[in-house]
Amino acid sequence: MSLPGERPGPRLRKRSILLSGHATSLALEPEFWAVLDEMCAARGASLAGLIGQIDEGRDDRPLASACRVAALIYVGASSGRAAGPGSPLEDA
Repeated sequence: MSLPGERPGPRLRKRSILLSGHATSLALEPEFWAVLDEMCAARGASLAGLIGQIDEGRDDRPLASACRVAALIYVGASSGRAAGPGSPLEDA
């Protein structure tokens, strides 16, 4: 249910993560967090470890965008679609 003046649709959820010894917060839609959590479970990795790996391969892309792309690539790979070149988890 939306409140008056509130935009309908998914709201961003923030999580705090320690990356390379620095605390940072990351805001993503709940659906992307669910996929990242699934990726962690499948790899036996922590969320900080997974996001650290995404962070290392993101080049100039914002971290939130790189996490969304990684989640889409994971879902695509799960459905039989291949990851494209330059993806944040191409070599993972």
